[in-house]
Amino acid sequence: MTDLHQKNCIPCRGGMPPFDISEIHKYLKKVDGWDVKKNKDEIYFLEKNFKFKNFSESQKFVNMVGNIAETEGHHPDIIFGWGYATIQIFTHKIKGLVESDFILAAKINKI
Repeated sequence: MTDLHQKNCIPCRGGMPPFDISEIHKYLKKVDGWDVKKNKDEIYFLEKNFKFKNFSESQKFVNMVGNIAETEGHHPDIIFGWGYATIQIFTHKIKGLVESDFILAAKINKI
C-alpha cells in the first residue's frame, strides 16, 4: 500500500458513511502521534499537539499546514499561539473520519 503522505485527499461530496471505530484504528496506526477524540456531538476527529520555541515558529508551521490544506482542498481546524499549535481534522460534510483525513495528517507529519 502506498504511504498515506504520497496520496492526495479526495473531496467528499457527502452521501458516504464515515469510518467506524475499527477502520479508524487501522488507519491511526499509519499516522504517528495523532489521537482520535469525540466531540460533544459524538463526531470522531483526529488531533495532534505541536510544541515550538516561540510564536514565530508556531506561525511558520501553521502557514505550512495551511499551504498543504489549500493544495489538498482539505482544511483542518487550527488553534495556535506562543510555542504551540493544535490541529484537528475531520470531514465536516459527513461528520466523521475518512481516508483523506489520515492523508492530511500524514502530510502534516512530514513538515
